[in-house]
Amino acid sequence: MYGFQSRVNIKSESEIAIMREAGRLNRQTLEAVKAAIAPGVTTGELNEVAESFQRQHGIYSPFKDYDPGNGVPFPGSICTSINEVLVHGIPGNRRLNEGDIISVDCGTVYQGFVGDAAFTVGVGEISPKAQHLIDVTTQALAIATAHMVPGNHSGDVGAAIEEYVESEGYFCTHTYTGHGVGREMHEDPQLTNYGQRGTGFLLREGMTIAIEPMVLVGTRQTKVLADSWTVVSKNGALTAHQEDTIAVTKNGPLVLTAL
Repeated sequence: MYGFQSRVNIKSESEIAIMREAGRLNRQTLEAVKAAIAPGVTTGELNEVAESFQRQHGIYSPFKDYDPGNGVPFPGSICTSINEVLVHGIPGNRRLNEGDIISVDCGTVYQGFVGDAAFTVGVGEISPKAQHLIDVTTQALAIATAHMVPGNHSGDVGAAIEEYVESEGYFCTHTYTGHGVGREMHEDPQLTNYGQRGTGFLLREGMTIAIEPMVLVGTRQTKVLADSWTVVSKNGALTAHQEDTIAVTKNGPLVLTAL
């Protein structure tokens, strides 16, 4: 974690204002997708909902054709990750079934700045165990957000996430992380879902960071499928993912991706 600090792009108040609008539009995109989630709907249809909303508002997703260097550009504008899929599920022909849970991750570019957020919800009626997993992941994000204040360390945030998640009987991934957001979708610094309090980089006013608890049942181990993108739990158990982009301000954490 050390070394990221010197490369962090601190945002001005005017830049944060633009990012707040990017985040609001991103959340509106996600809400449009959420409203379309139902048994029988395909993940490709959800992707079309997102793309249609963004076209209507003159914005676009940085996910589309994103190539992190694996030689396989991401084909969708959103990630649609069902059940055992932790992150980076590719939208396509898979249909949602009653009792599934799905996470949807979306980015939005507005006036050159990115908003990045995700949610997990149930499809129709879901089991109490699945709902508890979603609730814990949502609460982990809230706990982490409260720690995003100047003077705290990244380890304070990561420790708060993992301590809570493990107290509820689940596991955090140690492979995938939150990250800085700004003019690029992925900027320094990285923010893990684990850590030691008082260690890591110092949170400073003007930092804008995506926090994303990624929570698994029974193991933290994952694997990537042959499509080079889809990340699944190694034991095939349920997973959940929540994400917001947060600005560190003198007045406390500002959720940029709220409505």
